[in-house]
Amino acid sequence: MGTSLRPTHSRLPALPPRPELPDPDHADCRSVASILARVGDKWSVFVIMMLSDGPKRFNELKRMINGISQRMLTLTLRGLERDGLVTRTIFPTIPPRVDYELTDLGRGLQQPVMALGEWAKTHQEQIAAARTRFDERSGT
Repeated sequence: MGTSLRPTHSRLPALPPRPELPDPDHADCRSVASILARVGDKWSVFVIMMLSDGPKRFNELKRMINGISQRMLTLTLRGLERDGLVTRTIFPTIPPRVDYELTDLGRGLQQPVMALGEWAKTHQEQIAAARTRFDERSGT
């Protein structure tokens, strides 16, 4: 006896229509995510921290932020300027002098960024130990 591949119960009741779920507007989430991506970026955090005590020149920032390349500092400063967190002032000297400074908006971000940086410094050993334990358990 062969097996029939034809359905024997083809008259199934239709499922009731599902009520249309409102299509949530994710614009707010995307907007907040893009802002958090900027202010949560490690280089942005360092720049904001370094500018917290006043304006700095490009090379001064570069010396203060260990490990940042010239290109990454340029991109970070442009992004912060675009978001209204930093101003760039060019002085008509030879060679031209360019200063970067936090705006009022950027100064409003100072306290949370500094708190996050301090938290990271305070807990770096605990985080490193937790990572080691996790990696040992996971075999990574």
